[in-house]
Amino acid sequence: MNVIIIEDEKPSARRLQRMLAQLDVETNIMLHSVEESIEWFQNNEHPDLIFLDIQLSDGLSFEIFETIDIKSAVIFTTAYDEYALQAFKLNSIDYLLKPIDTDDMAKAVAKFKERLPSQKPVTLDFNDIKKLLVNPIDREYKKRFSVKVGQHLKLINIEDIECFYSENKGTYAYTKEGRNYLLDNSLEQLENELEPHTFFRISRKFYVNINAIKDMISYTNSRLQIKLNTFNDQEVIVARERVKDFKKWLE
Repeated sequence: MNVIIIEDEKPSARRLQRMLAQLDVETNIMLHSVEESIEWFQNNEHPDLIFLDIQLSDGLSFEIFETIDIKSAVIFTTAYDEYALQAFKLNSIDYLLKPIDTDDMAKAVAKFKERLPSQKPVTLDFNDIKKLLVNPIDREYKKRFSVKVGQHLKLINIEDIECFYSENKGTYAYTKEGRNYLLDNSLEQLENELEPHTFFRISRKFYVNINAIKDMISYTNSRLQIKLNTFNDQEVIVARERVKDFKKWLE
């Protein structure tokens, strides 16, 4: 199986390479930009599978496919969970949300291997996916949550929530009043329910509200520590793999 990685952050590319090696998938080629990738595809046999980041240092990776007719299967490694997820489901393409989970990686590779014997063609319209990313479809996002408080139901408006976090297999909403509420939703389910300009998933454990951030501090291992207006139950840390996208989101 011939596999390549296209990822502009070299530490992330090496981490992905190590994860694949643990699954006995060898990747000798790592590309880091649109320009480099186009040149490589013009002069080399195309691989069976591409692990592809959407946002590269010199543009969106879809520019590669606008220039080169590539039939390789694609597994996205992306932080663009809100818009890309819609497209991937439509086109039966797998995706891995950063920071990448080992189990998710194993499932994605297994899914690809299952289709190898049948040699099903790749049905991917990169222009349609690009449209979803650049001009996302208007949609309604969650405006409030209903939570159980004793024998009562309480409504919490989305603007009153500073962060969502997971703990002990539960998902909690923390409000600016300093209250924690247990939700029925998982963080993964929240991905399609939260307005992406307001909430950002900084790690596998936390979503934060941009309006609740009062300070950001450099932290160990190239990470960031977030200080929220009232939440201080535990440290809120931006995962190293998400720092770059987090900074773009802030702008």
